[in-house]
Amino acid sequence: MPRMNLSIVVPIYKGESFIEPLVAELTRTLPTFTEKYEIILVNDGSPDRSWPLIQRLTREHPCVRGIRMMRNYGQHNATLCGVREACYEVVVTMDQDLQHPPQAIPQLLAKLEEGYDVVYGAPRKLPQGLLRNLMTASIKWILAKVIGLPSVHNVSAFRAFRTNLREAFVKFQSPSLILDVLLSWGTTRFTSVQVDIAPAERTNYDFTMLVRTAMLILIGYSTLPLRFASWIGFVMILFGLGVFFYVLFVYFTAGSPQGFPFLASIIALFSGAQLFALGIIGEYLARMFDRSMDRPPYVIQEEVGK
Repeated sequence: MPRMNLSIVVPIYKGESFIEPLVAELTRTLPTFTEKYEIILVNDGSPDRSWPLIQRLTREHPCVRGIRMMRNYGQHNATLCGVREACYEVVVTMDQDLQHPPQAIPQLLAKLEEGYDVVYGAPRKLPQGLLRNLMTASIKWILAKVIGLPSVHNVSAFRAFRTNLREAFVKFQSPSLILDVLLSWGTTRFTSVQVDIAPAERTNYDFTMLVRTAMLILIGYSTLPLRFASWIGFVMILFGLGVFFYVLFVYFTAGSPQGFPFLASIIALFSGAQLFALGIIGEYLARMFDRSMDRPPYVIQEEVGK
């Protein structure tokens, strides 16, 4: 297999205790399967001493580059920043805590050599708890549907892809983004390989953030919720017609309808369906408003080691 030159992109947030072991492991492992490489550490507004540590590592290792964001923008935004700054033909993204083993990178590169453009490192065994694993699996299923490739259900932050895919979203300007969706704008050749993923010591993603991510995928890049609301409206129309004929039948056979409780329950049902549909429309309007403000996905404050 010919050696590929690699740009390793790592978003950093509260990673003071992880950065030095990560760089040490990468600088020890990468020369065994690549000739040229760079390690891009993107400090995503981390409140600890991650940035001074990154500055020191860029002085000690010529292959290390540091990018400091003006504030915290989010993991996907920081990763996008690193992708846009990458110099080599293949980008590998990974987490800061060595949960994604550098020794598994050759497996991803081997799949790229088979003609794929994006390769994910999927865990052989889900490393989190039951509830977290179920939520993560649901988000991956939703993302696969949005991308339009149901077979790609092993989406992961540990990924290798061809750098030229960034041309498909070079003009993308929105603070709300999912990198995997942007990659799907440039290719449909996705696949995954199973690798050993270590359990995370801690995570910056809580349940609320996972729900927000799922909502962003659904409403930010898909019209499925609007179609779902339309189907609910259609079902409510059929249900309303059924209730109407039922009330007429009861009136002409029993002499009177079933009374106020029955009517109140029907009104509550229809009101709930309407509010649900309006809520979905409101979410889409909020996304449109957010994008109309032309806010950038990130702003770089400082770069070192370039």
